[in-house]
Amino acid sequence: MRGKLPEYGRLKTFQRQQIGLRPYPNEGTSSMTRLSLIAFSSALAISTASAQQPASKPAMDPGMHMKMQPMGSDSAATKGYKQSMMTMMSGMPPYTGDADVDFMKQMKGHHQAAIDMAKVELANGKDAEAKKLAEEIVAAQEKEIVTIDKWLKAKGK
Repeated sequence: MRGKLPEYGRLKTFQRQQIGLRPYPNEGTSSMTRLSLIAFSSALAISTASAQQPASKPAMDPGMHMKMQPMGSDSAATKGYKQSMMTMMSGMPPYTGDADVDFMKQMKGHHQAAIDMAKVELANGKDAEAKKLAEEIVAAQEKEIVTIDKWLKAKGK
């Protein structure tokens, strides 16, 4: 509004109200009041953000559970893939709040699921290139799980 009424200059709140304009933002507000409002807003934002953090396990959409549930009409491979995903999601450890520990623990579950899925490919797949990749995944992920387990043990986790 200010830009549209240059001839009025900076009007007092009463004058602005008389001609149908709102008061200027923060007019009449002391610095201490503004600081208090900023501090309160910041605290509210932080507490809201904290409340939205996952409590212990990642939330899984209930509909996702139904999509991963093996069905009678699924092929053996699809059943195996779905089962490996369900096992991974239900077996994930709770978060600790320590980024390093959480990374290692969550990755261990993720790597185990990759191994399980690769084994499904090895049991059911027909393509030589896909089977070769599955063999490489099993070897690499098993090696990384050993590294993760050593790290967790060294940290007392």
